[in-house]
Parts: sequence; structure tokens; C-alpha cells
Amino acid sequence: MIPQAQVAVIERLRSDILRLEGFASAREVLSAVDLGPLNGAFPNHTFPTAAVHEFISATAEEATAASGFLSGLLSLLMGNTGTVLWITGRTHVFPPALATFGLQPHRFLFLHLTHNKQALWAMEEALKSPALTAVVSELRDISFTESRRLQLAVEQSRVTGFIINRSPKAGTTACVSRWKISSLPSMPIDDLPGIGFPQWRVELLRIRNGKPGAWDVQWRNDRFTYPTESQPPVASDQQPFQQAS
Repeated sequence: MIPQAQVAVIERLRSDILRLEGFASAREVLSAVDLGPLNGAFPNHTFPTAAVHEFISATAEEATAASGFLSGLLSLLMGNTGTVLWITGRTHVFPPALATFGLQPHRFLFLHLTHNKQALWAMEEALKSPALTAVVSELRDISFTESRRLQLAVEQSRVTGFIINRSPKAGTTACVSRWKISSLPSMPIDDLPGIGFPQWRVELLRIRNGKPGAWDVQWRNDRFTYPTESQPPVASDQQPFQQAS
């Protein structure tokens, strides 16, 4: 049996390692970032902030699904305050409909850059600013070295970064997590399909010091839910995203 003093040292070292890798400690948990059953996949059962997350989106449909799921994450991350910079090469976000996810459009800055290198440079510079809550960038590809520079930037500023990677063959990166989001049909209301809140198949392909997995997730009542037949969704009258070509 390990002596209690050694257990305390091991726990302190584990906490220090997670902090150095960009993860919050158990004492720094923000209750607002609550992903329900998904929390169990993360170190300290806490969604990693001050880190860079990658969403693999090889098709227009996957990019649209990732943008929707990401909007729910941003809603939980921002609360009633904060500012997000969204770097994109195309216009497929309808700002007024961000209210579907409890987001205030005036808290978003959209920067349109069509060149991948420009988008990477802008993201790295933006991630250095603690005035921002998060930075989202849609990219065609990113190398390990480039992603490592982004991770080093957030470790200083404590900003959270999100990459929607449009490359069909995504390589290894330094991002703390890698996701794949696919759209699912919304649950019908009164036998009318297509009017419920959005629903996704969420695959956490890789998470540093965590447990990958897959879940069916729905955005409902300003939070993520894990729907069952006994919990039908309520209607949503706005569609915040158009599929990007």
C-alpha cells in the first residue's frame, strides 16, 4: 500500500503535468463548461480550456456540423461575456441565428482570409491576446510545427483555440484533442421532420490524457443533451449555418 505522503506527491505531480500541458486543474474547473457524459472523457473530467482543439471536416457537410457543435461549445465557454474571433475563407455563418445557441452576435468578430498561411498567422497572433475568449479558424491543412506554435500561444494567454481542419488527409498535430462531427436527423415534432434542434454524432478521436469515445448529442434548452425517445426536442425556428461549398 502506497503511503499517504507519496500519494499526495503523485497527485501534485500529475496536476502539475496537466497544467503544463494546458489542462485546468481540478480546482480550476468552470462549472459553466458542462458537457454532461462527455466530461468523463477529459482529464479531471473537465473540458480543456487554454488549449487548441481540432475538428476534422473533410466535406462541406462535416464542416457545417462541426460549426454547429462548436457554437454550442462556445456558448458554454463564453456565458454572458467574452469575445470570439472567427477566421474563415467563406461566409456560411448567419450571425443573427447564433441566438439559437444562446450566443450574442455582437460578441463575434469575423475575419475573412482565403489564404491558409494568412489564416494561420492571424490565428496565432489572435491567440496571444487575453482579451479574447476563443479563436476559431477554418484551415485547409496544418503541420505539427504550426499547431505546436498555436498551443504555445494559448498556454501564455489562456485563450481557447478551435481549428476546423478542411484537409481530407489530416496529419499529426500538437492539438490536445481531435474531433469528427457528423449531422444526425433531428427528432421529429408532431410527425414533422427537420424542425427540431440540431443533433450530431460526436466522435472524440483523440484526447491527451483522456478517453476517446463517441456520443449522439443534441443542443436543447441552452445545453447539450443526450436524447432518448422519452425526451423529444422542442422546435427551433432558425438555421444558423448554411453548408459551405
